[in-house]
Amino acid sequence: MPSTTSIVAAAVGLLASAGIAQGAAVEKRYTTVNNVQHTFYGFPDNDPPSADIAYDCGRGNKAGGKGTYADPRTFASAPGEFNKCEIIWDPYTEKYLIFEDTCAQCESDWNNGQYHIDIWTGSSSQSGGQAQIDCEDQLTPSRGHNVVRGGSQNHDVNTGPLYSPSSGCHPENVFPNNN
Repeated sequence: MPSTTSIVAAAVGLLASAGIAQGAAVEKRYTTVNNVQHTFYGFPDNDPPSADIAYDCGRGNKAGGKGTYADPRTFASAPGEFNKCEIIWDPYTEKYLIFEDTCAQCESDWNNGQYHIDIWTGSSSQSGGQAQIDCEDQLTPSRGHNVVRGGSQNHDVNTGPLYSPSSGCHPENVFPNNN
């Protein structure tokens, strides 16, 4: 049986003979997932109500993030729909998102073949209450949007808040023209 090293060397040789540089082959390994249902959640409608998340991806077990690649915003989904701690690019919010939590409706949708992400709105206290839930409903688009897995780390990012108890809802930080 050939060694892993010889298999990799053979693959690199094939790429080179095809005129493809190693870096180019790696850079192209992204996947666009079409028609992903987007919803939003926060402290008051997390189960149980809190900022706690299912997976610790190296920054404690609390939801958060600004949306940059270095500090991606938490999203919930169905186990197995994305890889734990996987970072995706979401053009609808212009934010990088990290799979750190689970979502019951996402699981139901995934079992029916529908991708679904639930994006953390940002407040880590109970003080948002119904106003935060109303904001989440306002941010939720009427149709699915594409997300990118394994893509570039160099997208322009909107780090603006989605919800804050002090300043309220920020629909200007999602892109309703893509609704």
